[in-house]
Amino acid sequence: MGEPFTPTHLIIIVLFFFPLLIVPYWQILRKAGFPPLLSLLVVVPLFNLLLLYYVAFADWKPNRG
Repeated sequence: MGEPFTPTHLIIIVLFFFPLLIVPYWQILRKAGFPPLLSLLVVVPLFNLLLLYYVAFADWKPNRG
C-alpha cells in the first residue's frame, strides 16, 4: 500500500483547502473592522477557535467602506 500522506496531499491541502477557510474569514474580519490578516490564523488548529470566539464577543467597528 502507499504512504498515508504524501507531498501531493500537502500541495492539494495548501492550494484548495486553505483558501476555502481563509477567504470567508478574510471577508468577515474586513467587514467587521478587524485586520483581515487574522484570517491566516484559521489554519492553525487552536488559534482558529480562539479567533472565532474573539470575533464573536468583541465590539465590532462600523463598516466605513
